[in-house]
Amino acid sequence: MAKIATVLANLFEDSEYIQPKKALESAGHDVVTIGIKAGETVQGKTDGTEVTIEKAIDEVKAEEYDALFIPGGYSPDELRADERMLDFVRHFDNDNKWIFTICHGPQLLVNAETLKGKDITAVKQVAIDVKNAGANFYDKEVVIDEAGKLISSRTPEDLPAFNQAIVDALK
Repeated sequence: MAKIATVLANLFEDSEYIQPKKALESAGHDVVTIGIKAGETVQGKTDGTEVTIEKAIDEVKAEEYDALFIPGGYSPDELRADERMLDFVRHFDNDNKWIFTICHGPQLLVNAETLKGKDITAVKQVAIDVKNAGANFYDKEVVIDEAGKLISSRTPEDLPAFNQAIVDALK
């Protein structure tokens, strides 16, 4: 099965991490949490869920992973300031590997400059950012860009459809 890199920092949206992770693991995939520092505990913004970062960005190679998952919340805004994270994200785009993102997650893709010409959705506050990055924005529960290997959703309300789409993409 697939090995999924999940990038995470403080104030991630709890459900947007927990539910897709559970869906992917239930389908037999390995989900690895990657952050700035291994062993660090990061906390969700809504429910205070604590997650221990398994691997530091300096310890991993994007080539070792089959797909990238970017949960929302404020985590992507923190991560997009780190050039190492941006390089990691660019690898998945350059190698045409699946990228799964929800809510504020596309902020990381904006800074990595990987959205030009791609179809995407995001939470409304991020819509102008993805449009300015050259993406085609759609206000739908799930947007799948097959050519760009990108699956996106807007909010926690879209999680059932998002989870189904990301599991299906890895079949």
